[in-house]
This record gives sequence, C-alpha cells and structure tokens, in this order.
Amino acid sequence: MPSIESSRIGPQHEKRPPRTKLTRARTDRNDAKPRMNVSGDATRIWLAETLEILAERAWKPLKSLLSCRRESLLFQRQGHLMKPVLKRLCAAFLLITSCATVVHADQVVHADQVAPADQVAPADENSMLAKPFDGKFSKWKGFQRCDFQIDGKAALVIIPDKAAEGRPWVWHGEFFGHKPAPDVALLKQGFHIVYLSVPNLLGSPVAVAHWNDCYRHMTTVHGLGKKPALVGLSRGGLYCYNWAIANPNSVSCIYADAAACDFKSWPGGFKAGKGSPNNWQRVLKLWNFKNDEEAKAYQGNPVDQLKVLADAKVPLLHVYGDADDTVPWEENSGLIAERYQALGGSIQMIAKPGVGHHPHGLEDSTPIVDFILKHATK
Repeated sequence: MPSIESSRIGPQHEKRPPRTKLTRARTDRNDAKPRMNVSGDATRIWLAETLEILAERAWKPLKSLLSCRRESLLFQRQGHLMKPVLKRLCAAFLLITSCATVVHADQVVHADQVAPADQVAPADENSMLAKPFDGKFSKWKGFQRCDFQIDGKAALVIIPDKAAEGRPWVWHGEFFGHKPAPDVALLKQGFHIVYLSVPNLLGSPVAVAHWNDCYRHMTTVHGLGKKPALVGLSRGGLYCYNWAIANPNSVSCIYADAAACDFKSWPGGFKAGKGSPNNWQRVLKLWNFKNDEEAKAYQGNPVDQLKVLADAKVPLLHVYGDADDTVPWEENSGLIAERYQALGGSIQMIAKPGVGHHPHGLEDSTPIVDFILKHATK
C-alpha cells in the first residue's frame, strides 16, 4: 500500500508547483482583528497548476480502467492504482471547495464579518432552479427571443438582459407584439415576456389545459416566478380570465384591454355587439354545446366566476374604448367592474372616450407598466 506521502500531489523527489504566499493572522496596531490578504490572480494560477498535476496523475490509470472490457479482472489487477487516484481526486475536491471561500484580490476579511448561517439571505430559489432556454434564437426590440415548443404547441419567450429578483414575467393571452411599449418597458425592468400560441381555442377548457402545461414548464424548468402578470387583449381576455379562475393563486394581476369576458357578447353577438359567426361556431364545438340555447344558458364565463379571483385578491386593470361595438365595454369590462367591486375586489378602469375596439393600449403606457410593476414584483 502506498504511503501517505506518496499518495499526495506528487512524489517527494518531484518538483512541487510554486505556492503563493498568504499573509495570515497579522494584527494591525489599530485593529486587533486577525485578517487574511489574498491575491486572487496568484491563487487562480496556483489552483490551475495544481489541478493540472492532479489530472496528469489520475488520467493514466483511469484511462486504462475505462478502456478495458473485462472490468472486474482489470480492477483486481489495477485496483492498487485506484486508491492514490481517488485520494488525489478527493484532494482536488477539497482544494476547490476551500478556494471557493477565498476573497477577491487584495480584499480583507475579518472573522466577525461572516454572517451566521441563519442570517445569510438565501439565494433566489427560482434562479437556482432555472434552466437556460433552448430553441431558435433571434432578436426582438433589442432583446433575445427564443422560440420553442411545449407539448407540440409553439411558445416564445423574450429574455431580459438581467432578470429581476423573483424572475417575474408577463404572459400574453393573444396578439403578442401588438402595442409592445409596455413589454419593452417591463423587459428593461427585468421581466420575461411569454406567449403560448393556441389560436382559435378562445380560452376553452382545452386552451386552459395547454396553459397549465406552459405554466408548469416556465416555473419548474426555467424557474420563472410563481405568479405571472396576465395580459389579455380582445379575445385574449377569455384565455387570461379562464386560466386565472382555474388557478387563482398563481396570478399576480390581470391587465385586460378591450377584452372579451363573456362569449355570449363576443363572439356570440347576442346583445349589443356585432359578433363573429365563425368564432361562435368554434365556441359551440369547443365547449360541446348542442345548440345556441344551451350555450346562452351557460354560467361559466369570466363575468360569472369572479369570486375566486376576489377571494385571492387579484388586482385588475381594464382599458377600454367607450365606443367599442365589437366587444362592447358595458357587457364585458363594465360588467366585470360592477361585479368585482361588489365582491370586494380591486379593479382600476381606464376609459378612452370616443375610441372603438382599436387601437389597443394607451398613448402613454406608464399606467399599465406601473400597475404590473406594483403587483407582479411583490
């Protein structure tokens, strides 16, 4: 069995790598605290040289072991070589973990400056779990865009230059890229912007199921925050509200813009709105209604199910044109406001006098950005 000395970095007769000088336990006349002054560059050079020697010593027997098909026989013959190899690998591990505590170049550390374990702020759990996005990369408004798929559905994410604490994100129901000013402003604040393409599903149970898959993927694989801010423009309101109602504790806030909140209003057109016959046929099929009468009797639209959101204290912002004859505000945003306030919920309304269904958004998007920043970064 090799001696302890011979199982170290190198045999006694070999020239050892140069070692840096560490100034230890030096006491300053004006400060009686022990301190250590470490040169970061010298330490890195020494670490690199030491690891190189370790690699050279360990590689030959490891290569011989891995290249032989008769593993058991080889281990019996060369097992005596593996003990010093394992010792060297353990030494390398201890060396690396020790060096992890070394301060930056010329920095002085006092013993009482190290916080107790129960006082050290934990690392951002989401950041620690985050896996980098993988897909087709391109540029969007100066930021990185990644297109990929989630369970066969096209998805995209716009990545901020530096993610904000908690990795907050905005999730679009439909029409990503339309009126992008709020998204650009939020990207600069460290938000991710996400869109899942499930068009023509109109916030149906099938759409909600796909959104559930997307949410799990974004939060568990890529470590985004647990409560995204939802953005629903026009028909996107059906997606955002129906998913939020199914997952009220997984939403930070909802910004709805000329949003459809009752499919009997749009695309049904059974009240003041013009409606959309093609999309109404989609509603009948997606919800498995036998006829129009069964669909009109349905009480599961967003305007009917606001209590769970009010109980979860989800704040709402609605922007609407008071001349909208496609998605009339009285039947959608107005009804949401009336019922949500009666339930004790918080809702902010911004009217655009004389404006129809288009354009969406605001000329100055500051109120939208401030609303999301206030509620999605808590």
